[in-house]
Amino acid sequence: MRILLLVVMIPYLLGLASCQQGESLLVSEVKIIPKPQEFELGDGVFILNSKSTFKSQDVFQNANKLLTNFLNKSVGFSLPISDREEEADIVFQVDNTIPSEGYTIEINSDQIILKAKDESGAVHAFQSLRQIFPVELETSSERKVREIKLPQLKIRDEPRFKYRGMHLDVGRHFFDKEFIKEYIAHLSMLKMNYFHWHLTEDQGWRIEINRYPKLTSHGAFREETLIGHYNDTPQQFDGKRYGGFYSQEDIREVVAFAEAHNITIIPEIEMPGHAQAAISAYPEFGCTGEQVPVATKWGVFEHIYCPKEETFTFLKNVLDEVIELFPGEYIHIGGDEAPKAQWKACGNCQQLIKDLNLKDEDGLQSYFIKEIETYLNSKGKKIIGWDEILEGGLAPNATVMSWRGTEGAIEAAREGHDVILTPTSHCYFDYYQDEGEDEPLAIGGFLPLKKVYGFDPIPQELTLEQSRYVLGAQGNVWTEYMPTSNQVEYMAFPRMLAMSEVVWKGASENSKEDYPEFLDRVEHFMPRFEALNINAANHLYQVEMEIVKRNGKAFFELNTPTSNKEIFYRIDDGEAQRYDAPVAIDENITLVSEVKLDGRPLGKARFDTIRFHKGLRASIEINKAPHPSYGEGGKEALINGVSGNHSRYGDKEWLGFWGEDVEIDITFSEKTPVSKVTTRFYNANGQWIYVPTEVSLVLIDANDNRTLKTFPVQVNKEQLWSEVQMDLSTGKGLKAKSLLLIVPNYGIIPQGRQGAGNKAWTFIDEIVIE
Repeated sequence: MRILLLVVMIPYLLGLASCQQGESLLVSEVKIIPKPQEFELGDGVFILNSKSTFKSQDVFQNANKLLTNFLNKSVGFSLPISDREEEADIVFQVDNTIPSEGYTIEINSDQIILKAKDESGAVHAFQSLRQIFPVELETSSERKVREIKLPQLKIRDEPRFKYRGMHLDVGRHFFDKEFIKEYIAHLSMLKMNYFHWHLTEDQGWRIEINRYPKLTSHGAFREETLIGHYNDTPQQFDGKRYGGFYSQEDIREVVAFAEAHNITIIPEIEMPGHAQAAISAYPEFGCTGEQVPVATKWGVFEHIYCPKEETFTFLKNVLDEVIELFPGEYIHIGGDEAPKAQWKACGNCQQLIKDLNLKDEDGLQSYFIKEIETYLNSKGKKIIGWDEILEGGLAPNATVMSWRGTEGAIEAAREGHDVILTPTSHCYFDYYQDEGEDEPLAIGGFLPLKKVYGFDPIPQELTLEQSRYVLGAQGNVWTEYMPTSNQVEYMAFPRMLAMSEVVWKGASENSKEDYPEFLDRVEHFMPRFEALNINAANHLYQVEMEIVKRNGKAFFELNTPTSNKEIFYRIDDGEAQRYDAPVAIDENITLVSEVKLDGRPLGKARFDTIRFHKGLRASIEINKAPHPSYGEGGKEALINGVSGNHSRYGDKEWLGFWGEDVEIDITFSEKTPVSKVTTRFYNANGQWIYVPTEVSLVLIDANDNRTLKTFPVQVNKEQLWSEVQMDLSTGKGLKAKSLLLIVPNYGIIPQGRQGAGNKAWTFIDEIVIE
């Protein structure tokens, strides 16, 4: 009986011993984002275990806590303090020869040595070491780990730009303080150092101001919220009261958390525009004095602050409390999208323009901004404003955040002002990131990961001296269409990885060649997102399809930038086959393609409908380049046989032009009979997109004879696009050498509409030639 008991117990005792000993985790690959400036992988390993010790300097308190808490939480290693630096297993050392924010890491057989000049550099060193550790350590669990084997290596690293930022709009949708802290922790993980907290909007005021309690009791809540897209007709609302705000105690807690993670918070208090929530709470600070609601839909509103003494007193009192809460050097004061209609109709404003000898309402906005800047400068703060603060003259010490392209940054830098780049074309993470029909609703636009990675924050137009005013860049997350924290994460990640790479490592000198290597690191990072419960988008395994033309023929070309994968495709109802080379097209086809690994599908299948028409055997030139935000497909997108999305302009096929008359020259490789040309224009007035009233088409024959016809464009109110069919049938059997399509811009947007006074956008889709 005793022998039987012993036999039964042996497996149990062996299992218990194994559990007590725990796992041995081996790191075989090191792929850090953002990529270090210098990295050298050695031979051999360093072994970290529960007996490992730690030695650091008091100056690195934040980094010390981050490291010890990370290991204690993930594997239970408490890292007792060693008395002697040379005997410790992990060492933080001060090295004053390292640039500010820079660091070095050396892992040899005996020690992990992390060096930095300052606390920020030490935090960055920890974040790199964290990515060297196994991804399993990112989860809190009861996992027993006996030891961790790390590869020997050396890293020397420092940031390319001093400003590395991410933004979050909490005005359109509100996110609680716990999510804000998580967001900040993620920024720190990627070595960002600024969090731009957009706290006030037309749709909600989110920061408690003790002197003006109605800003939050009233201004923090709206009666309902728009459902669906702004462009939907008719607009619909949910009928539910919505809102929230941060108490000053909440703010202090978040600021302290950010400081512990080497993140400086820049609060944004919008003025003079985007102020309807505040004016709803205190109508006396608007121009009309009328009671208006907190805005319930998106867009730009005419109720802006009136530049009178009591308004400035109000704003200065608000800023006094903001200054007390945020120790950073900057206060962002907005300055964007401030319609001047009420100022034009306001006797007080017109008298002020006259008294101050100002040119116009733009000059009055400049006066407004300078008044606020002078006050903030007197309190030891600097202002940042969106690039509209250039209009009417820039405040003396202002930093410009350039969002409407790079022009604002160029102008400000040439005037000797600091600038931060955040153009819509590369930095607006509320834009669609994939062309799939199942993507969550977004405002529009198209900004894939690859385009973010290809961003260079320094405009080519600047001289070396002027480029020194470029502090860095920032990714923006506007939340009109992001009601949940899950959706914020989906839109922010992994594009934030690309932005962190750009502002830390610096812009790639050859992004096309370097992108696959970056993508390999992103692929390696994806399990870390999962371990951290970050709802990151994963489009790594989407097939990229492009129509290419060679020797008068058209082909479809398929590609996946991820390594060691295969692409399979099928045409119409045909058999699936592996893709090896471009495939010729000579008829209409439906194409289905997908990425596979070892025969297993990855990601989603891609569906393309390719319409074979005469434009696929032609070349194209356009007198104006598409706007950088809306030209991903390039000029060839207009004659590649692929139509844009029917319900959004956020893809590679729609091309957008801002305020420009467009001439499109299509040249055939041989004389070609043309009977009809069809195209369509997007129509979304709420986003400043208008259909031209008419277009003209010129057919040029082999003898350079020109046949001109003009066609009206009828606005289709039942859908978001309007089609125009241009019939060229003449009965003469003329053949075209080329076509010239002339598309005049709609012009200036009328008063009373979104974007009034601004140039309209024109969006053009496929030009089908029959």
